[in-house]
Amino acid sequence: MKHAASFAYRLVVAAAIASLVAIAQYWLWQHFNRGAEFIGTNQSIKGYAYNGFQRDQSPLKGSYPSRAEIASDLDLLARNSDSLRTYGVNDMPELLSVAGERDLLVTAGAWLDRDADKNDKEIAALIEKTRGMRHVERLMVGNESILRGDLTPDQLIVYLDRVRKAQRKPVSTAEPWHVWLKYPELVKHVDYITVHLLPYHEGVPVEAAVEYALQRYDELAKTFPKKKIVIGEVGWPSKGPVIGAAVPSLDNEARFIREFLAHPRTPRLDYFLMEAIDQPWKVEVEGWAGAYWGMYNADREQKFALEGLVERDPHWSKKASNAAVFALLPMFLIAFFLSDWSVFGRIFLAGLIQACVSTLIIGLNVPVDYYLTQRDLIGLAMLIAATCLTAAVLLSHGFEFGEILFKKQWQRRFMPMRPHLEEDQPFVSIHLACYSEPPEMVIATIDSLAAMNYKNFEVLVLDNNTKEEELWKPLEKRCAELGPRFRFFHLENWPGFKAGALNYGLKVTDPRAEVVGVVDADYVVDPEWLSSLIPHFDQTDVAVVQAPQAHRDWETQPFRRMCNWEFDGFFRIGMHHRNERNALIQHGTMTLVRRLALEEVGGWSEWCICEDTELGLRLIEKGYDTRYVDHILGRGLTPSDFASIKSQRFRWAFGAMQILKAHLPQMLGRSNLTMAQRYHFLTGWFAWLGDALQLVFAFGSLFWTLGILLFPKAFGLPVVALALPILGFMAFKAALGPILYRRTMECPWKDILGASILSVGLAHAIARGVFTGIVKKKGVFVRTPKGWRAQGALAFFGPIREEIGMLIALVLGAVALIVMRGADNIETQLWVGILGLQCIPYLAAIACQVAAYMPDKAAQPGTPHAAPA
Repeated sequence: MKHAASFAYRLVVAAAIASLVAIAQYWLWQHFNRGAEFIGTNQSIKGYAYNGFQRDQSPLKGSYPSRAEIASDLDLLARNSDSLRTYGVNDMPELLSVAGERDLLVTAGAWLDRDADKNDKEIAALIEKTRGMRHVERLMVGNESILRGDLTPDQLIVYLDRVRKAQRKPVSTAEPWHVWLKYPELVKHVDYITVHLLPYHEGVPVEAAVEYALQRYDELAKTFPKKKIVIGEVGWPSKGPVIGAAVPSLDNEARFIREFLAHPRTPRLDYFLMEAIDQPWKVEVEGWAGAYWGMYNADREQKFALEGLVERDPHWSKKASNAAVFALLPMFLIAFFLSDWSVFGRIFLAGLIQACVSTLIIGLNVPVDYYLTQRDLIGLAMLIAATCLTAAVLLSHGFEFGEILFKKQWQRRFMPMRPHLEEDQPFVSIHLACYSEPPEMVIATIDSLAAMNYKNFEVLVLDNNTKEEELWKPLEKRCAELGPRFRFFHLENWPGFKAGALNYGLKVTDPRAEVVGVVDADYVVDPEWLSSLIPHFDQTDVAVVQAPQAHRDWETQPFRRMCNWEFDGFFRIGMHHRNERNALIQHGTMTLVRRLALEEVGGWSEWCICEDTELGLRLIEKGYDTRYVDHILGRGLTPSDFASIKSQRFRWAFGAMQILKAHLPQMLGRSNLTMAQRYHFLTGWFAWLGDALQLVFAFGSLFWTLGILLFPKAFGLPVVALALPILGFMAFKAALGPILYRRTMECPWKDILGASILSVGLAHAIARGVFTGIVKKKGVFVRTPKGWRAQGALAFFGPIREEIGMLIALVLGAVALIVMRGADNIETQLWVGILGLQCIPYLAAIACQVAAYMPDKAAQPGTPHAAPA
């Protein structure tokens, strides 16, 4: 009964949490898309500028609307207007007759460009088709032909005079107000002036746009008082780039149109709203604002009403509902199964799931909100893929963050145990593999092993392919001095890197050995290492007992401090998270392995350059238990310089991809792995995949920047909708680390900053390791140098030359955008900001290299070491 009540309580709480978060996100959608109230009008519209191309049609591709499609459009427009203005004759030859059938008055246009033959045909068609059409009240010869530079004023005058001579209907041409003022001679060759008043293109804020347009109209009327003026285009786009203070949006389009129609002067004006229906094809010739001037969208749906509230996004309710529905089940499940978290923690993770789903819904709806070309769709697909991977990285980090901060009690928290009596101690074989290491460093490790408070052990020093005798001879001598339990092996031309040496060690291990220990050549172990951890092997299913990596001699040098604390984060945070579900990342030092289990799975894998982690996964796949004891029982040296730790992380990332490729069938298919273990091993490398994604994003941004600079009309994908959430996720993820550091370790803020800089600065090396590991099968093991570094100017720039190159490219791209597009454009500001954020990993890499070259300082009394959690 008690169990049933507890189960019901968990169900109710989980449902309440999921519902609360879903309702909250719906409210946020509603809040940010709340309707705007502008002046309304019940006036009919005097006329529309009309192009009849359907959503997927384009004159650039030679696809034109049918008579039936044109008829349907004109039936729609005739509901609130009785006239329209056209732009060409030969592209839609039936348009004029269809308009006549509906008693629509038409100002018929002929399209002129640089093709003289085509122009002659347009002029001839205009004269021929409009002769005798009583509903065609005026003719328009050319549209912004001078503005585009297709025709000179003299060339256009020839066409105007030709039409005026052949037709008795009033004739004009259409240009913006400033072209008429610049070329007053045009006025002598037209019967009326057709002016375009589009304040958006001039960067005028929408609240001042109508008055500004009328001022320009009055300026033209004052200059040419004897000529009738027709407003050929007046309007505002619902989407597009921001120009100065002019912001394109649906509510701004509605505001401009409503204010224009409601203005007391408008009934006395002759005008055509720009335009009747959105024309997606115009993106190719006018940039992405060109597609969004319509009162109706390309699907012939009215974009806003002329009275009442105007919603910024008419589809927000559907998007919010879909986001809530798709996130509801995952939120319920995590709230139910993580009942050992606090309620606030479960709300935090549910909110993170909802944010990721909502962002994905935004991305999937971009084709609904925008008219995208095939190139845009490819770019969008890449952005959505990047969003999914970024969201996966963020959620895995959020889960780790939540478990550390909000879990009430750890179920698997292992501590050092009471030592065995000497007569009950299992025999342990400790394997120390080394390659071209400083002999004094290795001898310090050997001496620390000799000083352990444990009786039944041996030490095998496995020197692997060291060429210089002066490096390995002192080790041989020291082992001889320490007696028979220390055995030295010098392996010449031995294959398999470190794994090969360790497999040789297995062959020569004392038959009595029940446990094999591995320690790196730079580690000074605590005397209680074996005595406090070996008792864990009394449980027969335990295959691995792992102590954390820790460091010494790091306090006095900035780069070594960065390394120490950056490493410490994983062992104080990530290892606890994984240990809770028996999903350890085994590492190759301070690790103890049951010998029978090690031999059962075939020893160390020589094909993998991260043989330690790969072994741990094989043991877990066999159903063995692995334990993490967060107690420092040995300290090694940090990597010697930035080049060394870059090489190490490249190797780890490469090895991770080797492991992922080799073990994917077990992670996804039938195996002994639990769902939790599969989760950890699949998501455990998400952070590194995130670094790889950042490199892809950087190259993609540079490519897009080049496209914006060279082909501004073609590269107009509205990336803001997805780029901002991705960057927001990255910023949120970056904030999680420092919070966890502060909560779990006695780490000063300056060291948290240093660890964060190093973590970010390694992103490029990790990304290269990920991509290399994906495409290559075999890697080369490169040892991580400890205790020395290269010198000189070339040595300084060598390790960061790629990072410097990427930084220069990003900065040049940002500067070029500002120079060519202006710093006052909000889209430019946003994109420059995106490029700037992507500079951070490369700036961090340079900072790391600088820190590595800073001198040691005198040790300060009371300098903290990493404290065990």
